[in-house]
Amino acid sequence: MLIRDEAPLDAGPIGKLVTSAFQYAPHSSHTEAAIVDALREAGVLVISLVADKAGEVVGHIGFSPVEIDGRDMGWFGLGPLSVLPGEQGKGIGAALVHEGLQRLKTIGARGCVVLGDPMYYGRFGFKAQAGLVLADVPPEYFQALPFGGVEPHGVVTFHAGFAAS
Repeated sequence: MLIRDEAPLDAGPIGKLVTSAFQYAPHSSHTEAAIVDALREAGVLVISLVADKAGEVVGHIGFSPVEIDGRDMGWFGLGPLSVLPGEQGKGIGAALVHEGLQRLKTIGARGCVVLGDPMYYGRFGFKAQAGLVLADVPPEYFQALPFGGVEPHGVVTFHAGFAAS
């Protein structure tokens, strides 16, 4: 398996992959593929990686900037993370997360937030931070991973692309 940057021809396969990955997820709004497309079209998918297995896109992860109290503080949001259902549980998602976080650090990001399962994302160092809030979300599911320096406090806002449907 190869983790690589998304290429222009990957957009269609990524859309199908994301739809498939979230098809039976009970927490899903089933808009995740539209979110990825909206973020791509807005030019804010700062990091967009695919897991390529023998020429097939089997996983995808995106990172886009977030604002904290309406300001850009060098933080990014992880998501969505998608792996084909038949490939889940094989370390593909973890490989995408590790590579994406490393790339964020390389570009000078100050931290990353994610809305997701604390048991899954906790193994990468994400944890709920009392000072960072995502409106209308149970605090244990909104987690942050600072990369050093001052940890911000405030309300986090994801890009408007996350409202796509």
